[in-house]
Amino acid sequence: MKYSQIIGTGGYLPEKILTNFDLEKIMDTSHQWIVERTGIHQRHIAAANETALTMAEQAARAALSTANISPADIGMIIIATTTPEKIFPSTACLLQQRLGIAGCPAFDLNSIACAGFVYALSIADQFIRQGAINNALVIGSEVMSRIVDWNDRTTAVLFGDGAGAVLLSSTEKPGILSTHLHADGTHKDVLFLDNTMRKPTALDTELYMQMNGKQLFKLSVNILGQLFDETLAANHLQKSDIDWLVPHQANIRIIEAMAKKLDLPMDRVAITLNEQGNTSAASIPLALDKAIRDQRIKRGDTLMLEGFGGGLAWGSALIKY
Repeated sequence: MKYSQIIGTGGYLPEKILTNFDLEKIMDTSHQWIVERTGIHQRHIAAANETALTMAEQAARAALSTANISPADIGMIIIATTTPEKIFPSTACLLQQRLGIAGCPAFDLNSIACAGFVYALSIADQFIRQGAINNALVIGSEVMSRIVDWNDRTTAVLFGDGAGAVLLSSTEKPGILSTHLHADGTHKDVLFLDNTMRKPTALDTELYMQMNGKQLFKLSVNILGQLFDETLAANHLQKSDIDWLVPHQANIRIIEAMAKKLDLPMDRVAITLNEQGNTSAASIPLALDKAIRDQRIKRGDTLMLEGFGGGLAWGSALIKY
């Protein structure tokens, strides 16, 4: 039986750091207010010349280097992003060209927001399990600072920029054990970004991401709890079998609730929220990369990944690392 195994990870964060104290100077907020409600202390902001493509390339090359894999060996590239380089061609195709390869499928998932990485991981896993490809590059890359309203403290304080990547490879040993994906369009107004192409006059108007934070919080806690039960049951595992939770970095209270659901202490949860904010589709691979590189997550550990975002869409991945 074929599995897909994570053989390399990589991450990239822009050099510029915007702290809560910096935000105090430009909007009606405070460091204490932000930390108490979100757990965020700072976030990275892309420079003018940085895009989802440039950051994805940095993260991809780091993952390739870690895995000691040549770009020529890549059989698929998927980039999860809500802030693509262009409407088309896909950011993945543009990255393919930068890596000096051609021929393999390359595409974006750019409407699933914060759940995008788990969706992309699941797709790549299916192709590897079926024997269609041997190696897949899966990336989350976001420039969230360009789609938030910096006059709206309820959203602007939450988000940051960055990119994270994993390299999956075919193996006979268990790797990704299962993935579980869901969506519910009845909650479409909880988190959304209007299409600037929708109306002829829309291009003259600045459009920003809209979010109902209170409603999203309530929904996420309920659906993620059910998602964990589903994932464990599908693999005939108990909570005690999970070594690490690698969650989407949305809000510290949501993360704490999920750790409690799994009976995991917080020191077994990969957290980057305080330093990076919510980087949307990049948050899970960035947290995973950090925990692997500082050797907290080790080979043989069982990981639970979860993400939720616009749609609403949500998903999990259970991984034997």
